[in-house]
Amino acid sequence: MTQTVLHIDASARTENSVSRDLSAQIVSRYSEAKILRRDLVTPLPVITGDWVGANFTPAPDRDAVQRDTLGLSDQLVAELSAADIIVIGTPIYNFSVPAALKIWIDLISRAGLSFEYSPEGPKGLMTGKRAIIAIASGGTKVGSDIDFASGYLRHILGFIGITEVEFIAADQLAIDAEAALNSAKQAVNALAA
Repeated sequence: MTQTVLHIDASARTENSVSRDLSAQIVSRYSEAKILRRDLVTPLPVITGDWVGANFTPAPDRDAVQRDTLGLSDQLVAELSAADIIVIGTPIYNFSVPAALKIWIDLISRAGLSFEYSPEGPKGLMTGKRAIIAIASGGTKVGSDIDFASGYLRHILGFIGITEVEFIAADQLAIDAEAALNSAKQAVNALAA
C-alpha cells in the first residue's frame, strides 16, 4: 500500500533555508509515497470570530457562509487525515514556531475532527501517524530551556493523536553551522523508513 506524506514548510525564506532543505531531504527518502505539499510561505488566514462561531456551530446547522468559512480548515484537516507521515520543516523564530505554523495548527486543531472531548479528557483522533520535524535555529539549542518550539510541537501533535514524533535538528547554526548541518544530515541518513 502506498504511503502518503504530508510535507509542510514553515520558513519565511524560500531560498537558503536550512529547515526547507532538511525537510526536502527527508521527503526524498519516500520516493514511492504520494506527496501532499503545503508551503506556509503562502499565508493562511488567521482564525476570526466568524471562524470560531462557524466551528462551534454543529455541522448540520451550519449555513453556507459558515461552511465556506471553514472550507480551508476542512481541507487542511483532510490533508492531515490522509497522511501516514507528516514532515514539517520549521525554523525557530524568537524561541518558538513561526506564526505561519501556529496558524496551520490553529486551523487543524478542531474538536470532532482532529481531537474529541471524552470523560477522561481530550483524545486525539489523528492516531497511527508519524511526524518528522526538521528544525533549524540560529542560536537556540533544541530541547533547551529557551526552546519553546520543539516541546510545543511534540505536545500539540500528541494532543491530536500523533505521538510518534522525531526531530532532526540543525540548531545553533550561528555558532557552528558546519557541525550543525553535518549532525542533521547524519540524522536524516539514519532515519528508519
